[in-house]
Amino acid sequence: MSMFKRVVIIGTGLIGSSLGLALKKRRLAQEVIGLSRLPENALLAKRSGAIDSVGFSLDVCSGADLVILAVPVDKITALAASVAKFIKKRCAVIDVGSTKEDIVLKAGALIPDFLGCHPLAGSEKRGAGNLQEDLFKGSICIITPTPATGKALLKKISALWKKIGARPVILTAKEHDRILAYTSHLPHLTAISLIKTVPEKYLAFGSSGLKDATRVSASDAGLWRGIFMANRNNLLAALKSFRKELKGLEEVLEKKNTKKLEKILDSARRKRGKLK
Repeated sequence: MSMFKRVVIIGTGLIGSSLGLALKKRRLAQEVIGLSRLPENALLAKRSGAIDSVGFSLDVCSGADLVILAVPVDKITALAASVAKFIKKRCAVIDVGSTKEDIVLKAGALIPDFLGCHPLAGSEKRGAGNLQEDLFKGSICIITPTPATGKALLKKISALWKKIGARPVILTAKEHDRILAYTSHLPHLTAISLIKTVPEKYLAFGSSGLKDATRVSASDAGLWRGIFMANRNNLLAALKSFRKELKGLEEVLEKKNTKKLEKILDSARRKRGKLK
């Protein structure tokens, strides 16, 4: 038996389309409708089997029992305000954005059954053309309820993520943004800085190390601009810590302190080994 009768996914990019395909393949929704600001993206999602039909206006939300906001973080709050005008009572609305505090505060005030979610899955690639049915399998999905979140809603959305292979982890929106500043947003910034530092004439000699370290710098600029600005304060704190580490490395190199350098390298190696 399906968990939902009608699911509307607004934003049929990589995450939205992969979610739609996962829902359909596991028969968790009787009907999945996709909307996109780029109609060709929604049509591609339909041809790929990720959605049943393409919607062209938000009025398709009026019959939904789940609406998924899969758009850039700087668009989610305004979209939630628009969706609130169409949804029926008790319709669940979730987002999949990479920042949470501002979104949960504002969207939660607009929609009683709003629940912030962030699946820690994805790619630097974008669009429905790169969708993956098992994109969420084995990944963490952070869910950020508030004191006002209903237990039934939290239970149902947690079960949804489990059924598509993710492991739900409950955090406050504030905790989420502080953690992701270090584990996701800072790595993106450092990858960008690294690739910009390398002289272009040297790129032909880039090995797997450079490619691995800068892979995420190929991500969508508009999407990440919004993420960086939305989590600006936490990201600035993370950058401060990163500068301190760089300064320490710079000092041991200047002083030719090989023992301390080896100690730093060994410490980093052991810490990296704890990353699952």
